[in-house]
Amino acid sequence: MKQQLSLVTLAVAFSGAAFAQEVVKIGHVAPMSGAIAHLGKDNEYGARLAIEELNAKGISIGGKKVKFELLAEDDAADPKQGAAAAQKLADQKVSGVVGHLNSGTSIPASKIYSDAGIPQISPSATNPKYTRQGYKTTFRVVADDVHLGGTLGRYAVQKLGAKNIAVIDDRTAYGQGVADEFQKAAKAAGATIVGREFTTDKATDFTAILTTIKGKKPDAIFFGGMDAVAGPMIKQMKALGLNAKLMGGDGICTGALFKLSGETIVDNQVFCAEAGGVEGPQEKVLNDFKAKYKKRFNTDVQLYAPYVYDAVNVMVAAMVKANSSDPAKYLPVLAKTSDYKGVTGDIGFDEKGDVKNGALTLYSYKGGSKINLAVVR
Repeated sequence: MKQQLSLVTLAVAFSGAAFAQEVVKIGHVAPMSGAIAHLGKDNEYGARLAIEELNAKGISIGGKKVKFELLAEDDAADPKQGAAAAQKLADQKVSGVVGHLNSGTSIPASKIYSDAGIPQISPSATNPKYTRQGYKTTFRVVADDVHLGGTLGRYAVQKLGAKNIAVIDDRTAYGQGVADEFQKAAKAAGATIVGREFTTDKATDFTAILTTIKGKKPDAIFFGGMDAVAGPMIKQMKALGLNAKLMGGDGICTGALFKLSGETIVDNQVFCAEAGGVEGPQEKVLNDFKAKYKKRFNTDVQLYAPYVYDAVNVMVAAMVKANSSDPAKYLPVLAKTSDYKGVTGDIGFDEKGDVKNGALTLYSYKGGSKINLAVVR
């Protein structure tokens, strides 16, 4: 009898071990606290939707049915907390990581993932340095700041007719990087940069720098930073009678910006670009995703959720193709991704891990809503 019980115990233990092997852990990191937690939650929802759908499909890898588990971490948009979150996921031996949201957290975290051999796909980090460190584990599914800032700089001069431009950045890797690229392109297109000012990603009072800028009579102001800072800045511009157009990258280009500005944005005052964009038949694919997202979470997509969704699916597609969720085995397959059909368009990676032929979408705001102006590649 004792022998029979021990065999049963052994069988149960073996069954549990086999089940544990079938769980594939995917990490996700974004700011779930702090001023841009609304964007972090948007990203996490994109990841959760992808995981839920994959589990509903019953995916097999290497002949075994697998269950995907999302391990979500909060980096509060802080580089140190981001590194701690990355180390935690590495210690938990995740098969891959989708994140981080910010360049300032993605860049330091990328070394930790590289050292651990864990593939990392950022859905939103745009600083060029992120994929230029020589790490084989680092990928992104959006265009970088050279494309983003450069396009906005040329647009300011060639389309908006701006001749005198002031530049402000929040001193983060993202904010400073996109502002540098904007300034370079605007100058090359013939604009005069009348001032370069600095703030932080936690500031709320911009009276001093805006007063300084007002005295230089700019046609446009470019802000490198996020919507939580840009919103109050726009409100204070109005209070000071500073009527210049405000421009920014994808960090300000959100559905929440109008509300964050105290609903003070007037039509055709704000121009921004989102890293990514779709045209033609792909618009319906993306709109269908947005409807599905809203039905599941009872809220609209803010910004990057579709790119997170695609990043998770691209990662899993590489695992399926490689017949393994072992990072060492599926990483070479992931790197060779060339024509994955995502909701954000076709996804393929170049030798650095950057998305090929990355698109940008230019937007303005009318009646408090984002209005699509053009998709640029």
